[in-house]
Amino acid sequence: MTSIDRPRQTFRKHEHLRRSSDFRRVYDRRRSVSNEWLIVYACENGLPHLRLGLSVSRKVGQATVRNRLRRLYREAFRLVRAEMPSGLDLILIPRKSEEPSLEELKKGLAKLVRHVARKIQQDPR
Repeated sequence: MTSIDRPRQTFRKHEHLRRSSDFRRVYDRRRSVSNEWLIVYACENGLPHLRLGLSVSRKVGQATVRNRLRRLYREAFRLVRAEMPSGLDLILIPRKSEEPSLEELKKGLAKLVRHVARKIQQDPR
């Protein structure tokens, strides 16, 4: 497969949740799922792509630990984005300060996003 055949895997600025109003809208929708590593909140965004926000509490650890978790979760999202339904805003919240393996995180993230998307489809508001 050449680089032309592969879909773009970069994580562009318009795919980030940045404003507090966007975060509030997702939290207010109250659709979430979780596993041992991660809590995922989701909301429809009316766009043809996913947008991602990360919320890492100070309880998780010092800034270096929080930043490392952000990079790890962002990378997992970037790698499995093609397997997830589009048109959602997602907020990822790590549950633990320990780092899961990237493979474990990728597998869990895709599964959780599909699950929360089903929840949203069953109860459209």
